[in-house]
Formats: sequence, structure tokens, C-alpha cells
Amino acid sequence: MKHPALAEAEPRVFWLESAPEALPALLGPTEADLAVVGGGYTGLWTALRAKERYPSLDVVLLEGDTCGSAASGRNGGFCDASLTHGYANGVARWPDEISTLEELGMENWLAIESTIAEYGIDCDWQRTGELTVATAPHQVPELEAEAAERPGAVFLDQDAARAEVNSPTYLGALYDPSRTALVEPAHLAWGLRQACIDHGVRIHEHSAVTHLHGNLLRTATGSVQAQRIALATNAFPSLLRRLRLYTVPVYDLVLMTEPLSSAQLASIGWRRRQGVGDAANLFHYYRLTRDNRILWGGYLPLYYFGSRIDPALEQRDKIHTMLARHFFETFPQLEGLRFTHRWGGVIDTSTRFCAFFGTAHRGHTAYALGYTGLGVAATRFGADVMLDLLYAESTPRTALRMVKERPLPFPPEPIRTPAIRLTRHSMHHADTHAGHRNLWLRSLDRMGLGFDF
Repeated sequence: MKHPALAEAEPRVFWLESAPEALPALLGPTEADLAVVGGGYTGLWTALRAKERYPSLDVVLLEGDTCGSAASGRNGGFCDASLTHGYANGVARWPDEISTLEELGMENWLAIESTIAEYGIDCDWQRTGELTVATAPHQVPELEAEAAERPGAVFLDQDAARAEVNSPTYLGALYDPSRTALVEPAHLAWGLRQACIDHGVRIHEHSAVTHLHGNLLRTATGSVQAQRIALATNAFPSLLRRLRLYTVPVYDLVLMTEPLSSAQLASIGWRRRQGVGDAANLFHYYRLTRDNRILWGGYLPLYYFGSRIDPALEQRDKIHTMLARHFFETFPQLEGLRFTHRWGGVIDTSTRFCAFFGTAHRGHTAYALGYTGLGVAATRFGADVMLDLLYAESTPRTALRMVKERPLPFPPEPIRTPAIRLTRHSMHHADTHAGHRNLWLRSLDRMGLGFDF
């Protein structure tokens, strides 16, 4: 039965309202110095950074739908400086270069802030910081230990955590005030799109690339012969077939409330307006918007057999109802608040939880994918890595093992679906059994494998 707070929730993406007019599709053949495939954050940053770094390049960008219409326009808008899907994941995988990764991540994050200011992008950039909250007893010592190791982070006990955001479910929190900003995700994408246009990038929307043959890209209505190609398709099937086992598409579902009244907002505090996520394996994330709505998403990553991607999967009454129930368990003082929008979107996840990079076609094609849900900032870094690789530049980025190494692939079907389901079940079991990781999860840990969103 649908939750009553969802009675008037429209099945559409709140962020994607008031989208700019679509740009013309590619018609006929053309040539370019650099062709970018994909008009999400990765593709837009690649095109913009290419013109900033090499102004004389002729750059064309091809997008199958409209720029920002997929994950880049649907996410929670958490712009975190981490390049490694969080400090802990980076330490676990690249302990010898975590300091460099953190420095490069902050440099990249500050450059995003500067770009937004330089080009006047109205995306409500706010340096809010982030709270990671403990909602189960075993999570408290885990967050205390992380706070002790993570530069700039502090641990808050139960009273201090609830003084930040008032929820009866909080037992403590890790607060990092300086490395996360909140943005309106679609507006960031549209602002980057306009900056690309202003720099002379030729953007063609509704121009899905159907074939890649060496340096030739084909769409249904045209083609591009390019000296170099940057692939930024992320969750969608890669034009390089050998990469298709390295990521899987995962659906994440989201709710948006109506604007809170002054009294409702006062009842939960949230004066610093931080982005919030809980410390569970299957976690929720939530934040305030410019007009004091609450975006509430996460918890249950959904994978479908054969890496299926279909707009029909963006609406699941059962899952949205579960999310609504969890919302009011977290904020019982907001009972009676209504949701106005419900949606979903597909992201790409890799077994190492963060992006990986590489080249093909003797270095004339580059790719960046596998951001695993924490790519709002990391996509700019990925764009610069692709340009480094395409134009043979030796930089601190290309020296990283994190950039040189690739994750282990996911198994093919029919093994992949039951393996992912077992992993998700095991993650839920750990969350409900004091964090105990069963044999399956411990085995994945030893192999450096995982599944996340």
C-alpha cells in the first residue's frame, strides 16, 4: 500500500524542471580535433577543460538525450572532494598515496568552486560540510576511529549530533565541515553546458552514438571523424565492449518533500544545512534545498538482470513507500509533511567503488567511468585525466597508481545477478547484526571487491 505522504508525489525529477531548450541533433558528417561522447558531468567537464587547456581545439560533444538528463541531473547534489569514494576507501586501497589523492581532490574541488564563480553558474553552491550519522550502536566506534584518522573530521557524541540535526535515531556522528558542498545538480550541468557553448564547443543533443570504428563515431543521422575521442557514457553500455564487465548499472530511488514551514525546520534544527548520510552499508542520504525541501534517497541499490536500463525502472511504488516510511522514522516530528516528487536514476558502480581510467586505439581514445555515486566532483578530475592521457601529458594525476590500475571486473551473467543479490543481502545482514560481516563479505574484502552506490 502506498504511503499517504506520497499521494500527490509526481513521478518526475524535481531538479530537471525548467530545462533549457534542446540543442540540434547532429546531421551529416563532420570532423573535429576532439569528440566527447556523453553530456553528463564527465563529458561536459572534458569538453570545457579541453577548451581551457587547449583553446585552439575544435571540440564536438554528442549526447544521446539532453545534457544533464541522466545521473548528472538526478543525484543528491553532494559535491565531495574525495576522489576515492571516501577517505576510508582510499586508505584501504592506496595507503601510500592517500595524502596526494586528498590534496588533488581538494585542488579539484576548489577549482569547481572557482569555475562556478567565473562562469556565473547559478547552481546554489553551498559549502555546508557533511554529517555521517550513526544509527546503530556498532557504528559509533567505527565513526570515532575514522574521525581520529581523517584530517579535518571530528566525532560528535549523541547530544552533539542531535544538536546539529534533531533525529531520535542518531547515536553519534562524524562531521567533516570543509570538504563537501551542496549544489543543484541539473543546474550545474546546464551551467557547464552553457560554458562549453560560450567556448565554442559544438554540442549535439539527441545524437546517441551507435558505433565507434577507430576514430569514426556514427549516430543515426550523422558521423564525426575525430583525431581523439573521450568516452563519458558512465552507466550506459561502453562503446568499448571490453569495458562492459567493469561496471554495472544500479538504480537509486529518491523522494523530495514539499517546502518545510519555519516551525517544521526549527523542529529539526539543521542550521548548518549539512549534507547527511548514515553509516550503514545500505545507507540513506539527505539534504535541504534552496527552498527548504528535503531530498531523501538511497538505501536500496537496484540491479536488474543483464544490466538492464529502462525508464520504467525509475518508478517503484514499493521502494518509494519504504523510503517514505524510513523518512518519518528519522524525523517523526515532520509527520504530515507531503512528498511532491519521486524519481529514480541509474549510476555506474565499479568493484573498487571509484572511477578508473584508460585508453584504447593506440591512445587516441580515452575513458573514465565507475564513479559509484560520488562523482559530482570527481568527474572533473576524470576529465583532466582523460585529457592528460589523450595528449600525452605527464602530470601528478597520471603518476598515481589509482589512475594506472583498473578494478577487477564483475562476473558475467548469469552469475552476476545472484552474486550482487547475495552481496546486497549480506550488507543488510551486517547492518542488522552489529556490523558482523559474513563469510561472503569477508571474502570480497580480501579480494578488494565490492558493490555499492
